[in-house]
Amino acid sequence: MVRRERTSWKNVARPSQKIPPGDWRIWLILAGRGFGKTRTGSETVRQWVTSGMCQRICLMGHSLQEMRRVMIEGPSGLLSISKQYDGLDYKPYKRELIWKNGSVAQCFAATSYQQLRGPQFDGAWIDELAKFPQPKEAFDQLMFGLRLGKCPRVIITTTPAPRKFLYDLLERKDVVVTRGSTFENENNLAPSYLEDIKNTYQGTQLGAQEIDGLLLDHRPGSLWTATVLKYTSTLPPLQRCVIAIDPAVSSGDHSDETGIIVAGQDVEGQGYILQDLSGRYCPTKALDIAASAYCEHSSCEVVVETNNGGEFITDLLKLKYPGLRYHSVKAKKNKYTRAQPIALLYEQGKIYHKHCFGRLEEQMLSYTPESQASPDRLDALVWALTWLFLERPLKRSPHFWTI
Repeated sequence: MVRRERTSWKNVARPSQKIPPGDWRIWLILAGRGFGKTRTGSETVRQWVTSGMCQRICLMGHSLQEMRRVMIEGPSGLLSISKQYDGLDYKPYKRELIWKNGSVAQCFAATSYQQLRGPQFDGAWIDELAKFPQPKEAFDQLMFGLRLGKCPRVIITTTPAPRKFLYDLLERKDVVVTRGSTFENENNLAPSYLEDIKNTYQGTQLGAQEIDGLLLDHRPGSLWTATVLKYTSTLPPLQRCVIAIDPAVSSGDHSDETGIIVAGQDVEGQGYILQDLSGRYCPTKALDIAASAYCEHSSCEVVVETNNGGEFITDLLKLKYPGLRYHSVKAKKNKYTRAQPIALLYEQGKIYHKHCFGRLEEQMLSYTPESQASPDRLDALVWALTWLFLERPLKRSPHFWTI
């Protein structure tokens, strides 16, 4: 096979495609179709090999045929991205790739994971784990053999699917997670393809999974299930709106997000999630976003959680937006307890989403009492609906019927 010399990976890789710093064991890339997962996996393996970090590598995919077509010989596979001077030789009959420095990668199909009993490795690349028929069993057998070197590591590249094992991986302390959307790689994708998936799938649950790389299936023990999420693109006149802010303690690249959710209520008492404006913001940016939403919606109020030092947000509000109506709230119960009555509203069919809010709904469907991650978008949603339905419920006029 003739290899095409490519531009140096370090010059073209996006930050989300570069090996993360830190003391991690598993790098889990959950990303949409066309994100560049295969290229990231190939380049990571090549970097491990050429730097001398790894000499015995496990490659695992759904089947040997798929591995050869994608991970090895594909446009972003190991043979395509390797340089001539790497001296990479592929021996299909032995299921091996051998570099001139002596490093060896062995191929294993997920359907034959028992073959991992015996071999040992100092590095591994698993592709499309969510497709495996028995992902946990295959992963466990690999990890028993990942015992060479000072710091053996695994990179997992997959578009998510509702598998319990993926939720378990997300909770591990030795896992670093990269999330990504198809649209991050738009420079390398056909404009017609991007336009089609945007028009057809964006704002849907399928699009949230396949484009944004989100897990949208409920986890055992979670308060919400996918069946209680209802959508409407036609909104009735709203009697009131609220913007709930769950401030992050810090605003760095790896800090928690600031949750900002806009919700409304109609005269019949139905609730609507209108916007999810959450993200990693400095305090002033978060306030600017909330103030813009405040101007966009009528009969609006702002609710700010003041636990964990959130009082500084209200102080900034007074200074920067003195005319904005706001209320400070402080949690007296734990998150799970506060979320329970809001989950009941969903079960009763009282809440509608304007469209699929992927990252918010992923938090809703995966949150359990044991969850370690901070569900900032979910926190803001709970505050918004608590304010509308529990703290300041709508005072409805009496209805009269003529018999």
